[in-house]
Amino acid sequence: MRQVVVIALNTFRENLRDKILYNLLFFALLLIGFSVLLADLTIMEHQKIVTDMGLAAINLVGVIIAIFVGIGLVSKEIERRTVYTIMARPISRTQFILGKYLGLMFTLLVNVLIMLAVYLATLAVYRAPVHWALLQAIELIFVELLLVTALALFFSTFSTSTLSAIMTLGFYVIGHLTTDLKGIAQKNHSEAVQAVMTGLYYLCPNLEMLNMKGQAAMGTSVALSYQAWASAYGLLYAALLISAACAVFQRRDF
Repeated sequence: MRQVVVIALNTFRENLRDKILYNLLFFALLLIGFSVLLADLTIMEHQKIVTDMGLAAINLVGVIIAIFVGIGLVSKEIERRTVYTIMARPISRTQFILGKYLGLMFTLLVNVLIMLAVYLATLAVYRAPVHWALLQAIELIFVELLLVTALALFFSTFSTSTLSAIMTLGFYVIGHLTTDLKGIAQKNHSEAVQAVMTGLYYLCPNLEMLNMKGQAAMGTSVALSYQAWASAYGLLYAALLISAACAVFQRRDF
């Protein structure tokens, strides 16, 4: 366990030194600030615009960090050949994967908390109400980021950075369209299309289950039982992906 914590802390420090995180964080803060300007230029409800745009900014930047930093957790070590030095130490490959994942998880947590603080300050300045639904949406966004990070890390254990990014983005997009996939499978008369769509429906994570930004912007909360079930689903799916990543990395030759 100590080795996992050491790797996680080193990964966290490396991520903090990465300038792209500061650029993305600055971009998120700009989006949150831009929501105020956009609200002033529209005739719609100002508070709803600010609330919706802020949540979307947190989600967007978090996903970008999860994907493009996540795919580099393993591939970057392999390209730099530092993985040979790490593997020569008394550290198992499973500990290496877990440490990398926890390091990025800490990074995401810090970034989400900073964006949340600015977001809440923006709402306070604009006198927009802070509903319980907002905190529910933020929690589910973070669970989604953990799942996307696990996807990126899994693909990076056996593929190149470019392919890992493409596959992770593909699964992310499909994950938000799983309901449509099921509808297509039910309405299509081709057995091949039905089989493919049904397979994708059950294989890909249902990320739309973790999306309640629309309800939060309207101030509509969900039942705690649903939030607990959705969070458990996302965390379990992420745990399965990390387990698969450990298994694949364990068999990889260097």
